[in-house]
Amino acid sequence: MRSSSSPSNGPEGRPAARLALAATLAGTLLAASACAVGPTSAQPAAEVAVPVAAPSSAAPSSAAPTPTGAPAVVPDALRFTAKTLDGTAFSAAGLAGRPVVLWFWAPWCATCASQAWTVAEIAPKYRDTVPIVGVAGLGEQKAMRSFVTEFELGGTTQIDDRAGALWRRFEIVEQSTFLIIDRQGKVVHQGFLDGEDLTRRVAALAG
Repeated sequence: MRSSSSPSNGPEGRPAARLALAATLAGTLLAASACAVGPTSAQPAAEVAVPVAAPSSAAPSSAAPTPTGAPAVVPDALRFTAKTLDGTAFSAAGLAGRPVVLWFWAPWCATCASQAWTVAEIAPKYRDTVPIVGVAGLGEQKAMRSFVTEFELGGTTQIDDRAGALWRRFEIVEQSTFLIIDRQGKVVHQGFLDGEDLTRRVAALAG
């Protein structure tokens, strides 16, 4: 005969057993849940974010100068505007601070034609250091454009000076004439140059 006072089998012992079982199950589930969390997600977001460095108090107070530096003073020789043969507005002021070669030519000029090949060859090489700018005059625009196409001068600025404004400004009386302006805006040469002399002078100015 079973004793009615047994705590494990009596009605009073059943709630206690259920509570113990529930506590055991809860502990097991909690442990399993903790094991499923990876090391990254367990960390707060602020701990895994890449820190951004604060500006250093030792940094220079001003930015590095641009490659071209401060705007150059525009000399009188470069204070003019014009239109190119393709109709683009041109301002010589943008060339200030660099040596510049102005080449005065005419489309029917045989000497100009012989020098055009040299200009077409060296102008792209020295575009940023010693710009060569053609000044076409004494002819019709159609003939000037044909000259540019024939001698492959399309990569070089060519001013349309059919009215002769720049020829008169610089007192050009014959073609082909090269006018060289140094970095300070002083005219250091005005006259004829063959291909060899032109190449030598431009290379020296670029140095």
